[in-house]
Amino acid sequence: MISKLCFWLKNSRIFSLPMSFMSWLIIFIYSLKFNGNIINGLIALIGISFAHLATNLFDDYCDFSALSEKSQQCKCAYILDGSSSLSDVLKVVIIYLIIAFICGLILTLRCGYPIIFLAIIGGLVTLLYAKFSQRGLSEVAVGIAFGPLLFEGVYYVMTKNFSFTVLIMSIAVVMFTIGLMYVHSILDYEGDVASHKMTLCCRIGDKNKAILGVWVIYIVAYFFTGILIYLIKNPFLFLSFILIPLVFDMCDSLKSYTCGGDIKEFYYRLLKARNLMVYYSVIFCVSLLLG
Repeated sequence: MISKLCFWLKNSRIFSLPMSFMSWLIIFIYSLKFNGNIINGLIALIGISFAHLATNLFDDYCDFSALSEKSQQCKCAYILDGSSSLSDVLKVVIIYLIIAFICGLILTLRCGYPIIFLAIIGGLVTLLYAKFSQRGLSEVAVGIAFGPLLFEGVYYVMTKNFSFTVLIMSIAVVMFTIGLMYVHSILDYEGDVASHKMTLCCRIGDKNKAILGVWVIYIVAYFFTGILIYLIKNPFLFLSFILIPLVFDMCDSLKSYTCGGDIKEFYYRLLKARNLMVYYSVIFCVSLLLG
């Protein structure tokens, strides 16, 4: 039972959960400053996590039929080697969504009808993410789900309010999450082109130009971080600017990788983007505690 659980968590890309956890932790800590409800915040974390895992797995379910020889070696490997069938994947996705739905139902009973609208938007993003991705809109989907939806949702269930400051905060933080997704698309560039998957990077049409897009994402992130520093009067957030050299390093490493290469090299670059998001979130959390 444990091994089977680990199998599905691994293939659901549990390594990406820090994206949702760290974003949740930021707004959780911020909400506590306004006497936020801790239990509601924790229930929200469970729902967010399982919705995230469902999105990852359902993306594989939708992408499997379009795999090409140039795709990443790890892409849908557990299906290709016979360890799992497509029907098994769909069953696990449904289980994840049921857990997320139960969390949403509990929060609706505790917090009121606005949660229904937030849950509907979250459910649509989860189920349609693969379609968004195929049309170059995955960054938009991630921006909605991990940005305003997550931040305003957690803030609401904890404080029963929405906030403009939280909206600005969500944009600043989610750009680092979008950065991770965008870097993933760059690493998959050749495979996506071969399978005719029109990600944003594929629509740009040139890998080197797509890499320049990484800078646009992080410039926007730091622009909104600056606005947020002004709004919440927290100078400790300036510490996040020490991460900029890591953006340079990550961009340089992207230039030397071709899709379909060694799996370790793929994860080495992908985890640079993930770690950048985690480091920013840790600095953000510490800044909130100090401020």
